[in-house]
Amino acid sequence: MKKNLYLYLFIFALLINVFTYMYFTQTLKHEGERIVKVQEKVKKTRDSLTADTDKRRVSDYFTIENDANARDYFKGQDIDAIAIKVRDGIYAQNANTKGNPLVQYPAMDNRPFTVSKIKILNHRWIIVDFSNGLRWGEALLKYFVEDDGKITYETVDTTLFNFVPY
Repeated sequence: MKKNLYLYLFIFALLINVFTYMYFTQTLKHEGERIVKVQEKVKKTRDSLTADTDKRRVSDYFTIENDANARDYFKGQDIDAIAIKVRDGIYAQNANTKGNPLVQYPAMDNRPFTVSKIKILNHRWIIVDFSNGLRWGEALLKYFVEDDGKITYETVDTTLFNFVPY
């Protein structure tokens, strides 16, 4: 009887060891697969981030903040302050009851055109987006910073997009 007990204990221990071995083998295999999947996701995310960073770097090339020649032109002056002053000057002209004069379009549908977005490209050029709520367009402007700090604007060209009623 003692012999049978040892035999049953031996078989029981053997089964426990086999099940434990199988469990940890499968767990290790699944963890390895999960790690590979996570590493692939991380690689894709890094590649996507790198691509987005490159796209942004290319699109930000045409900004006064990243244009070395524009910075050299305003050497010794605070470029950020100039950019704010330029933007504020354009937005201030929106207060005109006939619309922003830089747009050069008369009020249409009894609504004056006002500038809604501004991008300062360099030390001389600005692109603006304008709208009257129904119609919209874009304009290319020149700006000049005078010696006394006054900023003057000159409209180079404007475009009004086709109007499609709702």
